[in-house]
Amino acid sequence: MYTIAKRFAFSASHFIGGLPAQHPCAQLHGHNYEVEVVLQSAALDASGFVRDYFQLSVLKEFIEQSLDHRHLNEVLGHDRTTSEVIAKWIYDWCKQRWPEIVAVRVSETPQTWAEYRP
Repeated sequence: MYTIAKRFAFSASHFIGGLPAQHPCAQLHGHNYEVEVVLQSAALDASGFVRDYFQLSVLKEFIEQSLDHRHLNEVLGHDRTTSEVIAKWIYDWCKQRWPEIVAVRVSETPQTWAEYRP
């Protein structure tokens, strides 16, 4: 099995609903997010790629247009804007384009990450 991954970054604000008022994540705040997409294939294409990294540039454009310097509660249309939910949302977008996608990881800080892998 061949595996590739690529990272992207964006900055955005959010708050998470349903938490106690004193919880830090219940307050409006922001992160410098990092997104990593992972693709796998048992075989390589004619050029020797799982998928050409250049083809993944549309995800960079999508992130810049949809998420970067935006308020995630407005983008997603709800207040459960956890990294787990964001990872699944990005995975679903990727799956429509690349059948090789196997996981999306979203980091809010260098020490934390959430991953969606079906």
